[in-house]
Amino acid sequence: MEDFLDQYGYLALTVGTFFEGETAILIVSSLIHRGMFQFPFTVFAAFFGSFVSDWIYYLIGRLNGKLFLSTRPNLQAKMLPLTSFFERNRLQILFSYRFLYGFRILIPLMIGMSGLPLKKFLFYSTVTGMIWATLVSTVGYFTGRIFNLDAKVFQDNLFFVVVGFATLGLLIGFAVKKLTFKENI
Repeated sequence: MEDFLDQYGYLALTVGTFFEGETAILIVSSLIHRGMFQFPFTVFAAFFGSFVSDWIYYLIGRLNGKLFLSTRPNLQAKMLPLTSFFERNRLQILFSYRFLYGFRILIPLMIGMSGLPLKKFLFYSTVTGMIWATLVSTVGYFTGRIFNLDAKVFQDNLFFVVVGFATLGLLIGFAVKKLTFKENI
């Protein structure tokens, strides 16, 4: 595993954060204290992967979302509560969607369909992306330092480490949701 991380660490982090990044960023950032990674590059790679992902889904929603939904009335009916929730909580969602584990594809699609201008989405996705990448990298760094994690620990206990970090990501998302939204979808 150490050879893999040495060779593909930042690239693997970028790809991991492209899809659903809390676990990837927590694993990589927990090895910063070992000197395998550097904090600023870890934050940037995490930010970049999630930023590109958000923009792809935003653009898909903006360019094709309404047409796609118009040909699927059942799906359109299911999206109506989500759309109205977004309209009522636009600012909270724009500032917190990266922390809502499991919604990182759906929310940028919905934001794109909402007609939010490109410049506004650029602002929110940049600011919140840097906050997210910095905060999650910091949590990972301190977790790695406190538990003295190294690549061998990950190799020997990969399942438990991934489940542990995924749980931590879910807890962070749950806390952000509880603090940010006063109503449920």
